[in-house]
Amino acid sequence: MNGNAHDDAPAEPCEGDLDLYARALRQGRLPADRTDEAARLVALGLLDPALDDPSRWEPVAPHIVLRRLLRASADRIAGERRREERLAEAFEPLLRAGRHEGVPTRPPLTLHSGKERISRVIDEAMTDAAELLAIQPHKSYAHPKPDFHEAAIRRDQALLDRGGRIRALYQHTLRHLPSLAARYERLTGDVEARTLDEITERLIVVDRAVVFVPADADRTSALEVRHPALVGYLATTFDRLWRLATPMHPRAVRQPTLNGVTPRQRAIAALLVEGHTDAVVADRLGMNVRTAREHIAKLATTLGSGSRAQLGYLIARSGILDREG
Repeated sequence: MNGNAHDDAPAEPCEGDLDLYARALRQGRLPADRTDEAARLVALGLLDPALDDPSRWEPVAPHIVLRRLLRASADRIAGERRREERLAEAFEPLLRAGRHEGVPTRPPLTLHSGKERISRVIDEAMTDAAELLAIQPHKSYAHPKPDFHEAAIRRDQALLDRGGRIRALYQHTLRHLPSLAARYERLTGDVEARTLDEITERLIVVDRAVVFVPADADRTSALEVRHPALVGYLATTFDRLWRLATPMHPRAVRQPTLNGVTPRQRAIAALLVEGHTDAVVADRLGMNVRTAREHIAKLATTLGSGSRAQLGYLIARSGILDREG
C-alpha cells in the first residue's frame, strides 16, 4: 500500500468496526461473509490484504493500528494549532487597529454552543467582575445539575472576596431545597437571594455590562449580549423583579398565610382563574403535576369547593387574589 491508503479514513473506528476487527483477530482473517465491510476497516488501517490471497483480508497487529490512529490524531491536532496561529497572526493587526480607532472588540451579540463553552465564557466575563445578578429557575422535584457545583462556588466566592455583590432570584418552591441552602451557607460576603412564585428563564448579568441568556430550551446554547440598550433593559427587569421578591438569604422572611390559604396556593389560584391546566400550573411554578394537584385539592378544601368549576367561583369570591405584593 502507498502512503495515502488511509487519507480518507474515518477519524476513528466505531463499536461495530472494533467488534469485526476483534473477530478477525480471533480467526486470523476477516470471515468471507463479511468482505462487503472490509473497505471501511481497510480505510481505518485495521486490515491489510493477505499475502497468500489478495482477495482476502488479514488483521493488522493492534499495537500498529493504535500507533497509526494516535499519529493521525496528533497530526490533526497539530494542523488545528497551525490554523489557530495563522488566524491569530492574521487578526492581530486588525485587533490592534480596532483598539486604536475605538472600535469595540466584542460584538453586541454572540452565540455560544455547548455547556462547557458557556461555562467558560461566563467564567471569563466574571474574572474581574464586581457584581453578579442571576435568575436561576430549577424544578424542585427534578434534582437538576445545579449551578452551585464546586467551580461555581469558587468563582462566586472569588467575586465576593474582591468586595463584589451577588443577587440571585429563584422560585418559591426552592426556598427549602437542602442543596440550595448548602450553597449559601458556604458563600461569605455581600450575597443575597430572594424568591418569587414565577420567574423568567435563566438570566446572568455581569457588572451590568454583559448578559447571558439561553438560546434554546435545553440550555445547550447561550446568547452573550453586550449591546448597552439590551443589557440595560434586562438589568432593569431584574431590579424590578428583585423588589417584588421575598427574601430567602441571609434572612428569610416568612410568607404570610391569608384566610388559611398559603402563598403557594394563592399563586396556583391565580393561574387556575386564568384557565391554565394542572400541567401548565406545575411548570410555571417549578413543581410536578402531582404536587400541584395536591395543593389544588387543599385549596378546594379550604374554600369549601366541591368541584373544579365551583373552585374558580370561590377563588374569585374569596378575595385571596386581591391581596397586593
